[in-house]
Amino acid sequence: MRRFAEFTGTYPGDWTPEDVEAYFAARLSRGELVWSTVRGQQGDLEMFCAFITDSRYGWAAACSEEFGRFPAQVCHDWNTAAHVVEYEGRPGRRALTFDELQTFFDAADDRVEETARSSARGSSRRGGMRSSSSRSMPTRRGAARRRCWIWPTCGGIGAPKYGRVGAVEMRFGKASRGSPPKRRTVLTVPEVEWIVPVIEEWVAEVRPGFSPGRHPALWVTERCGRIGVRRLDEVFATVRERAGLPGGLVLHCLRHTYITHLVEFGYPERFVQQQAGHAYGLVHVGV
Repeated sequence: MRRFAEFTGTYPGDWTPEDVEAYFAARLSRGELVWSTVRGQQGDLEMFCAFITDSRYGWAAACSEEFGRFPAQVCHDWNTAAHVVEYEGRPGRRALTFDELQTFFDAADDRVEETARSSARGSSRRGGMRSSSSRSMPTRRGAARRRCWIWPTCGGIGAPKYGRVGAVEMRFGKASRGSPPKRRTVLTVPEVEWIVPVIEEWVAEVRPGFSPGRHPALWVTERCGRIGVRRLDEVFATVRERAGLPGGLVLHCLRHTYITHLVEFGYPERFVQQQAGHAYGLVHVGV
């Protein structure tokens, strides 16, 4: 609401439907929004206008008496986005193919090896652990190549076959509107069991080298802070460019890839839904 008011440079009593069109056209032209966000923000604007024009609150009458003009509803069917397609995301933000995923892992491994050889901060002794070393991932090469995957989540740990890495507890999962963060447990599946020794190495050898003390985060930096999303995005982009993959692929695409591959592996929809933390069935899957 503040951004819209700043864009128009006027008070709500002077807003017009044309202002709505101009504002969202400007932001879409700069690539700042996607259609799902447009619909959400237009919904917020519509509800705000419905509130200040509701006769039960008396705002319109007060504005008319004080300023000689009053606010009106500026969002209508003809100047707002309609939800008419199932998937509104950017086409480039898709799941990675098996070959693309393999190429991504290889590029990540090469980057770690180069860092280790340079003896710079962040070498393999200090946290540059290979993302998917052959030693730690026997199923990654040869005939089982199509089974490779990267573990998409992090948190606390527990479950039988894989010991402490059999499950990952999500303590601060994405919340539904008006609710606190969701907690859920994501199970390790056989297709990604190569990640077990990798995480065990991180927990037993690499993380303690940072002397994190009682820091609750599993993934910490050399300065003993929690690794931020922005830093993860930067690292992903670096590896993606090194691998020669399309620029439209972002870190979140690994989540889409994980879900897509679970479906291709034949897991029941209900199980995949729980792994993803969705309240309802799958909406879109595919490369």
